[in-house]
Amino acid sequence: MSKRADWIWHNGELVPWEQATVHVMTHGLHYGTSVFEGIRAYRSHLGPSIFRLEDHIHRLFASARIYRFEMPYSVAQIEEACRQVVAANHLEEAYLRPIAYLGAGGLGLTGQGCDVEVSIAAFEWGAYLGADSHEQGIEVGFSSWVRPPSHSTPLMAKAGGHYLSSRLISQEARRHGYTEGLALSTAGFVSEGAGENIFVVENGALVTPPLAASVLEGITRDTVIALAADLGVAVREDQLTRERVYAADEMFLTGTAAEIVPVGRVDGLALGDGRPGPLTRDLQQRFRGIFDGSSPQHDHWLAPIAVGSTV
Repeated sequence: MSKRADWIWHNGELVPWEQATVHVMTHGLHYGTSVFEGIRAYRSHLGPSIFRLEDHIHRLFASARIYRFEMPYSVAQIEEACRQVVAANHLEEAYLRPIAYLGAGGLGLTGQGCDVEVSIAAFEWGAYLGADSHEQGIEVGFSSWVRPPSHSTPLMAKAGGHYLSSRLISQEARRHGYTEGLALSTAGFVSEGAGENIFVVENGALVTPPLAASVLEGITRDTVIALAADLGVAVREDQLTRERVYAADEMFLTGTAAEIVPVGRVDGLALGDGRPGPLTRDLQQRFRGIFDGSSPQHDHWLAPIAVGSTV
């Protein structure tokens, strides 16, 4: 469960958490006209550092461009604001939520007359899929809801309205006793989890659905592909059928909030012996190595911050 912090960066300045408010007629509240990122800061060998900050903010601006938002700040200003809000809250580890949205100004669907507002929160947030998820693994189930195709909704954008689909998928999974839900594409192939990308292990190789399977191009997904290359493990993007998932040797989910989470059972069927597999464990260790200094070749992914500074 997330914890509140003291300060939020809101439209160019730090304001107390309780005062970071929006008007009830905010366009983004009515129509989901927002784009956002989920970013983590870690306690690392370089000091408190934001992970892949540049990549996340680049995607935020790409999402804004796709939805034709005129961002009122530069990439450099938003990156600096992310550092500032972590430092101001004296956080050594944090989850960051930058969000840009159409404010109040009119209820026409185009948002004409609505300015783009930007807020960035940073707060403590533990393992998204449960305290034991990284070690014990989780159970997942396929949802009756499918992901929309990219010619219906631009799935390259990380937009607030897209996550109504995720909510339905996740709620259905919880009702059926699973930790998380998985979705198929409209073509019937495996797409992604409610908030995570999917990887399976087949004969020692990693397989993940291609972007054409209605998936978000996840930054943790990209990180895992790079870490697999460090291990000499082949990675393929391939259209996965549901039965291929059932027959996989291992499976795990990836995402900024979830990180790398092993999956032990799918629709009640055990994968292997139902416990986290060896390749999943190796990749988890490599991921932790980014922060403890044992993978220095990836130091460029870390953006150090001075906690408590006035940045």
